[in-house]
Amino acid sequence: MLNFLTSGFLTLIGLWLITPAFRKTLTSGQPVPDVKPTRSFLLEGSVVLAVIVAVYSMMNNPNEVTGALPGDPVVSSPSYGGTVPDGDWHQYGRTPYGQRYSPLDQINIENVTSLEQAWVYQTGDMKRVDDVPETTYQVTPLKVGETLYLCTPHSWAIAIDANTGQEKWKFDPGIPQNPDRQHQTCRGVTYYKDPGVSENGPCTARVFLPTSDARLIALDADTGEVCPSFGDDGTVHLETGMPYNPAGYYYSTSPPVAADGKLIIGGAVNDNYSTKSQSGVIRAYDINTGELIWNWDSGNPEQTEPIPEGQTYTANSPNSWSVSSADEVLGMIYVPLGNKVPDQLGMDRDENVETYSSSIVALSLETGQVQWVRQTVHHDLWDMDVPAQPALFILHLI
Repeated sequence: MLNFLTSGFLTLIGLWLITPAFRKTLTSGQPVPDVKPTRSFLLEGSVVLAVIVAVYSMMNNPNEVTGALPGDPVVSSPSYGGTVPDGDWHQYGRTPYGQRYSPLDQINIENVTSLEQAWVYQTGDMKRVDDVPETTYQVTPLKVGETLYLCTPHSWAIAIDANTGQEKWKFDPGIPQNPDRQHQTCRGVTYYKDPGVSENGPCTARVFLPTSDARLIALDADTGEVCPSFGDDGTVHLETGMPYNPAGYYYSTSPPVAADGKLIIGGAVNDNYSTKSQSGVIRAYDINTGELIWNWDSGNPEQTEPIPEGQTYTANSPNSWSVSSADEVLGMIYVPLGNKVPDQLGMDRDENVETYSSSIVALSLETGQVQWVRQTVHHDLWDMDVPAQPALFILHLI
């Protein structure tokens, strides 16, 4: 594209230079010599050459690589992770592997242009005049059977009939407005059904809702009612154990991971707001009771047992505002971490910060202990973070 623009620009200049209108200006106001005019073959030849180069550049891409990907699958039954039916989407990345891949093939490149709208559902959650600027709709809905589960920027949880678009239930946790909150969004909820219960009953299937006022709420997936057996009457308070507690400086915008009988969650902190920010601790709760099982704080990475009452997590430690992936067979959860706040300030960073900032950390699902760490940006001064959910896959060499 750059070569084409350059050639085209030079061609236009050359064409202008050989026009009689321009050539007359070269002798304007000067006596005309009594000589036979001559043609500038060098100039005209250069213009012709430039035109040829421009046309050639338009018709050819020097960076183009022709070829075709193999059409036959390498393996007949690839591993997508988990046991999600082909027509369902049970987690943020569809399965614990976070591949965001659907094996369905009913819609393809031949018929996608003929799709017609089946239904429309309006959540009713509108941006308010006193909302923070970054009030955004970023949800990935879940599909479980014939129901869609989603959340809205103001942390409403909604269940919709996947066939008709009719609302089944809506839960509003009553999030108070807060101008100190940097983000007002919800990327998704977490679905979980107790495998040890064969019959359906109250809260045997649950939807876990993270809220922008630092709560984690368990809801009955069938009715939207709060499950009182989880946490404190249905709620886990994520500000517990934080070194500071200014409202709006810590909350979870992403859904927790349900794996190995645990609900594992990180949280977002406000970028560049303060040198006294909340901790980026990762916590695992019993998925049925809400009891804290382990906590991994990158500022104190060896102590993963639940901290005792009166102790707090490390302030300003790198946090995980995105979505994690899990492999229950390997027994690990893969956590994308952000940077320490203030993000562009490189001073006052200890060894733990320099090790875990802007990295992917593999933690034991059982204990929360670090298994390995892969840092993507060393001494990050640009707030690069690791923003995407890690995608797990099995590589077959051929």
